[in-house]
Amino acid sequence: MLKKIQKFIKLPTKEKLLFIEAFYTLGMMKRAIDTKPLKSITQDLHYHNGYITHKPISQKHKTKAIEIGHIIQKASNHTPWQSACLVQSLTLIQMCKKRSIPAMFYLGVYKNDDMQAHAWSVFADTILTGKSGHEKFTVVSSIEYIPKEEI
Repeated sequence: MLKKIQKFIKLPTKEKLLFIEAFYTLGMMKRAIDTKPLKSITQDLHYHNGYITHKPISQKHKTKAIEIGHIIQKASNHTPWQSACLVQSLTLIQMCKKRSIPAMFYLGVYKNDDMQAHAWSVFADTILTGKSGHEKFTVVSSIEYIPKEEI
């Protein structure tokens, strides 16, 4: 535990603040998922059936979204609650919304002996959260945040 704290202290201030924001938002999204229907959590987002075409994005937005995705993955490894794929995807959307960066995640299902679900965040052609095993899932919905200036 002490090594983790020392490692955190050595991070640049900007990265520490982003980590704290990700940790907090992961908690808020976990709580929301546990207490509300998904539709009410994502009511201001756009739903699509299946895959959608990725829109062109600026390099500045792509760089920031990738940074956010990495921080969310790091923070999710340190939460005392389970920060699974849907929690991570919703966290990415929230953090991108705060910065007016377009973002999207897919919801997929896989049927073997039982039905499994998975969510993974995508920015342009880069998977930011939930990459592990995503290829075996069939996309049933795409959920995206589009900044108001892009609508």
